[in-house]
Amino acid sequence: MNVLVIGASRGIGLELVRQYLAAGERVIATARDDAALEHLRELGAVPLKLDVANPASISGLSWQLDGEKLDLAFYVAGVLTHESANSPPTQQAFDHVMHTNVLGAMQALPQVAPWVEEAGGVFIFMSSSMSQIEGVPNSSAWLYRVSKAALNMAVAAAQHDYPRATLVTMDPGWVQTDMGGRGAPLSVQDSVRGIRTTVASVTPADKGRLLVHDGARARHW
Repeated sequence: MNVLVIGASRGIGLELVRQYLAAGERVIATARDDAALEHLRELGAVPLKLDVANPASISGLSWQLDGEKLDLAFYVAGVLTHESANSPPTQQAFDHVMHTNVLGAMQALPQVAPWVEEAGGVFIFMSSSMSQIEGVPNSSAWLYRVSKAALNMAVAAAQHDYPRATLVTMDPGWVQTDMGGRGAPLSVQDSVRGIRTTVASVTPADKGRLLVHDGARARHW
């Protein structure tokens, strides 16, 4: 099985690389800097240099993947800010979060999805249950919530243009990463084990849906 992980330098992305390699799969993994790329190479992955915040970098991704058939592809790259609705986000903060979490994914999607279609595979985008509109408990991480809701819509809409692939978003849970913090209840290893099990259970009925690491199927709204 061929697996692509976009955003594999640390956290969930890096653990996806480790676990799929340990399972005997061929893994292509992207990172921005040379040290991370060398680490991925040492693990046994095929490293690709990619910066999802740079449109020129993303525009060459399809060329780098030319001829590949991707059974699984993951878009893991993402950033989190903690502001509430008491004050508006700065333009700089808005651009940074929306570019990485939404625009980067939307630009990567047409570069990668045709190769996922070649294998009849699954393309997974890391989202969050914080993206759901129903039952929002507070305004914490206001901008992050908005960005992940937008990502869910982008993936659900794009699914119609790639009928031979299955596009889904994934809530990895609250995980002990740089983003989630040490107090999070889920280890990176447990989250990724759950993600892999859930991804293995995906059917065409899941197209465009938000899935949860524990196998639940969530609602987008």
